[in-house]
Amino acid sequence: MALTSMTGYGRGAASVGGLHVEIELSSVNRKQLDVRLNLPRQIASLESRVHNLVHKKVSRGQVNGVLRITTVAGEQAAEAHVDEKLAAQYVRRLQRTARKLGLDSELGVADIARMPGVLSCEARQDEPSRVWPSVRQALQQALEGMVTMRAREGVALEKDVIRRLAGLKRHHVAIGKRAPLLVKRYRASLLDRLAAAGVTLERNDPSLIKDLAQFAEKSDITEELVRLSSHFAQFDKLVQSSKPVGRTMDFLCQEMFREINTVASKASDTVVARHVIQFKAGLEAIREQIQNVE
Repeated sequence: MALTSMTGYGRGAASVGGLHVEIELSSVNRKQLDVRLNLPRQIASLESRVHNLVHKKVSRGQVNGVLRITTVAGEQAAEAHVDEKLAAQYVRRLQRTARKLGLDSELGVADIARMPGVLSCEARQDEPSRVWPSVRQALQQALEGMVTMRAREGVALEKDVIRRLAGLKRHHVAIGKRAPLLVKRYRASLLDRLAAAGVTLERNDPSLIKDLAQFAEKSDITEELVRLSSHFAQFDKLVQSSKPVGRTMDFLCQEMFREINTVASKASDTVVARHVIQFKAGLEAIREQIQNVE
């Protein structure tokens, strides 16, 4: 099972009951799930239903969405409204005026319709229950597209993380091979410095043995290397997991940084130091990548 990215895009459309609904969704990385939807005012009450559908498909990331509703061609988009009381007032007063002036008082429907305020059109306010089937169908389609893209992006992330993790393991092995030589190199260096200072010590000199023992204890990085091996094993399992693992991976990266820093402080060796620097650079690259892992 590949890792899942938090970057994705999806679009959905549906026409049900004379209504056409279009939804666009996009997601970017975020520590928690944050759903931000732009819904038309008349269906604001559907927001909780929309959020529930998104939560079923996505566990992390910022999901932004835009929803548009239009009327299918041929369907009534507005309702005509006739103010009959106002029309009756117009007719009565015009007829009275016509009688006073001796004019023809015949009025037609077209004449009445042109009178201010008699005829008006109001946009139809669709009830949320009528709109929901279209919204649900379009949303599910958009979510499928977005989730598919997140999965595809996740495959690329996984390949890169595995490749970089293999590099960390090689540095880990190299440091492990170098570790047993640290005491020997320190002993040889110490004897050379003493000889240069005109001081000669026997191999079994108690002060020399004590100093070497203290150095060996201080520079022992066995525990750190063992813990790094454990972290590698956990990382390998997480890569194969079908559950969201981004937060756990980020935590493991922090722990590996801590261990490798301890290795650097304990092992006073230029070769180990070079491996540590490259290890930290690779680990930082991995951590940047998993910031976008769900």
